[in-house]
Amino acid sequence: MLVFPRLVQEGQAANEDFLHLYGPASLDALALWYRVVGDTLESQRTFGLLQHLGIIFALYALARAWGHVAAVGSALVAAMLILTPIGLSALAWHGALALGLWAVVFAVRSLSTTSPTDLWWAGGFAGLALGYRPDLVVGLGLAIGVVLWRRRSGWPVLALGVAVGLLPMWFHLLRVGPVTAFEGMVLDPIVTLRPGRELPRPPGWDEADGALQAVAEGVPPWWGLPSIGHSQQLFFWFFAVIVIAIAVPAIGWWAVRRRGVDEPAAMVLAVGGLFGFGILPQALQRPDSTHLAWVAVVSWSLLVPAVVVLARGRFTPTRRALGATLAVAALMLVVCPFYTYRHYVLHARVSAGQLPLPFLVERGDHRFWFGDFFVANALNEMIPDLEARSEAGDRLIVGPADLSRTIYSDVSVYFLFPELEPATYYIEMDPGLADAAGSGLAEDIAAADFLVLTNIWTGWNEPNASDLHLSQEHNQAVADGFCLVGRYEDNLVLLYEQCDGGGVNPVDVTGRYPVVANDD
Repeated sequence: MLVFPRLVQEGQAANEDFLHLYGPASLDALALWYRVVGDTLESQRTFGLLQHLGIIFALYALARAWGHVAAVGSALVAAMLILTPIGLSALAWHGALALGLWAVVFAVRSLSTTSPTDLWWAGGFAGLALGYRPDLVVGLGLAIGVVLWRRRSGWPVLALGVAVGLLPMWFHLLRVGPVTAFEGMVLDPIVTLRPGRELPRPPGWDEADGALQAVAEGVPPWWGLPSIGHSQQLFFWFFAVIVIAIAVPAIGWWAVRRRGVDEPAAMVLAVGGLFGFGILPQALQRPDSTHLAWVAVVSWSLLVPAVVVLARGRFTPTRRALGATLAVAALMLVVCPFYTYRHYVLHARVSAGQLPLPFLVERGDHRFWFGDFFVANALNEMIPDLEARSEAGDRLIVGPADLSRTIYSDVSVYFLFPELEPATYYIEMDPGLADAAGSGLAEDIAAADFLVLTNIWTGWNEPNASDLHLSQEHNQAVADGFCLVGRYEDNLVLLYEQCDGGGVNPVDVTGRYPVVANDD
């Protein structure tokens, strides 16, 4: 989300010039943002914060139908779930979720106002959300479809709004062609990539299946409160996410049919709950803490007004709302404290100066933070060497040391060297794509001037196809045309330069390094 928008500014297109697994709208928005405020890490995080706030305030707006206290409770739950998994990164999912939730806000509002303007805005936000993440079509289809069914009119206005919101997508389809776009946004992420990224369902009981969770949660938190283990939390959280995603719209529909309940407010819960149910596949395909939180943020936030509905008639509205908020807070404390409260407290303590910052890698006005000293040190040692050898316009490829297993790519190196041209379609590297035979990566390597290959992620271990070593043609292309000119922190980072005589095969200098959790 730092490198791709710059390429868009230069006239390149996702799916055609570089691998991008989602819609084009998020890159277009960031490209425009960077033209205004610059392509720094700080500007990207600011945009990410705005996307997060869009999610939180949309859920507040939905829950407002049940009173101010319930709305604040929903917003607090949303903040705890959406701010913790991956920080303030301006990912396409967060932008799509914010836009999709505001589409739901205007859609349910149209049931009370009967205003065509509300439906137009609902369609516009929905179309733009699909331009970010086309896979939101199920959740948006369920939620807005029910609104149209209840209204029994207004679909032309809604359709016009969707068409306008989809303008970035229409432009993208015209530019790269529907076949290329379909392959990049549908086949690559859903069919080709899935074997190398999916995780067991339900998650494992004895150990975390996700590589990052296995590393980051291995040490218990400092607070010392009794809790179940980090892998058991994922196990129970997985089932809780499914149950609550089903329960919230069910409670909403029950409330719609029950006398004495405000029907417009009940429809808010029913429609918003259907949107949360429709995004459930995002959690099912890879049930690690990040994806579970990304999905739970909708249903669990709306669980606050759902509990208010169930407690109706027993307490005052304020007490019901406070009790509902505390109930959801207690649920998170029991089921998933490591992945919510722990991360929130961690970042709060860093902000307060109680804990040190991560490790900085900096070049000019471009900076990036890493969670491991040795990684940061290796990159800081490599940067002057690459800077001295390269010239503006030279072609660079960044990837793992063993290119027969492309589990990850440290794209931040491209960001630190904006004057060098990415020499491959696979700027983002994923298992089953870049490392596949005939992927074109070997030809990209042969045409590059420099390679930065890393062992940072060599210890990546998950129960899926990411453990497989695929084509060796990419490693052979390195051995045939490149010389090793620098190695840093015991082969943690390797710098290659194109040469006539060939050089060291990267497989000969890989190491069994543990996975390093990268804070960004």
